[in-house]
Amino acid sequence: MRKLLPPVLFLLLVVTLIPLHLLHPELGAIRENRALPWDIVLVLGLALLIIARVQFRRADSEIMTFDMPRNLVTTGLFRLSRNPMYLGFLLLLVAAAFFVNTQCALVAPLVFFAAANWWYIPFEERSALKTFGEPYDAYRSRVRRWI
Repeated sequence: MRKLLPPVLFLLLVVTLIPLHLLHPELGAIRENRALPWDIVLVLGLALLIIARVQFRRADSEIMTFDMPRNLVTTGLFRLSRNPMYLGFLLLLVAAAFFVNTQCALVAPLVFFAAANWWYIPFEERSALKTFGEPYDAYRSRVRRWI
């Protein structure tokens, strides 16, 4: 059975925001001033994704959510967050919701957060604990899940 990968879920959620942006229903604006720097959140999200991806590649670590992990990464961004890539995806969805500027657009980042926090991350944590044992448990005790 194929499982829904985080980037696929992210893209599906972004696609659901496109009609909201095009139709722009009057369900209530998130912000009054369109000058709010949603683009800063967008750049931060992209930076987290790119930097974390580079760190995975340099460590020859498995990036696929449902594959067996290899080479525990605990340096760089991973010193601050156990899941900087999920955080990056989440920030991109928040930026997209603010760009669309409709309250119902906030459902997209909430859905991604719920899936990551209660499905993807717990699966990865069980796999990492099984693979790396005490070193992963020690890492998990000193570094927060998100930030």
